Amino acid sequence: MYKALIIDDEKPVQIAIQKLGKWKYYGIEPPRLSVNGKDALTTMREFHPDIVFVDMNMPVMDGVSFLKAASREFPESQYVVVSGYDQFSYAQQALHYGACEYLLKPVEEDALNSAIEKAILRIDPEAVFDTGKTPAADISPEEAVTIIKEYIDSHYCENIRITMFSEKYFFSTEYLTRLFRGKYGFTIYEYVLKLRMERAKTLLEDEDNKIIDIAGRLGYADNHYFSKAFRTYYNISPSQYRRDFLEGKE
Repeated sequence: MYKALIIDDEKPVQIAIQKLGKWKYYGIEPPRLSVNGKDALTTMREFHPDIVFVDMNMPVMDGVSFLKAASREFPESQYVVVSGYDQFSYAQQALHYGACEYLLKPVEEDALNSAIEKAILRIDPEAVFDTGKTPAADISPEEAVTIIKEYIDSHYCENIRITMFSEKYFFSTEYLTRLFRGKYGFTIYEYVLKLRMERAKTLLEDEDNKIIDIAGRLGYADNHYFSKAFRTYYNISPSQYRRDFLEGKE
């Protein structure tokens, strides 16, 4: 599944894009939302979206500044500008920083989905938009396991289900789990947990990161569930780990 991010401080525009986009048809997860470029960059570092819809006139960090920073840090992402300004200078700057399409507000359904398809074809020129088997069905089990690990390495902060791999590669969840454990020494879920907990330690060592925010960044629904997982994994609570770490620095 592809991932999308909508960056706009206008709620009606966010809702319009969410409703008009044929996300399921194009194999895209329901898009996430950000209200300004600065927050969006933080989200992208945890989320790694494939397609980003960005407004040009936003608070904190405007569209041009965002595109300049994001295209440098995330050159593989595709950017679709959605703007209320029909100005050549805006379009020129957007294209300069890699935007694949420039849409005007109010967003029209056909134009939006045409931009989505254009972005996906940039990512995968051989993409096929149907419900049948894709070329993914032709890869070997060993190749699938390698691809799964690479995916997890970049997306462990998200809600990862083994069924999403079994459905894509047409192998049973039990078979993929057994192969993954045989090659890497962990089950898929154990590997996801390992990466999350290692990242949690790093984030906890910076006292500016609130524990509740760390939980969200790592894909946990609430702070309680994150704290329980951390304590079970390391036999110490997140807050106690932070205190011990900071005291050790003194």
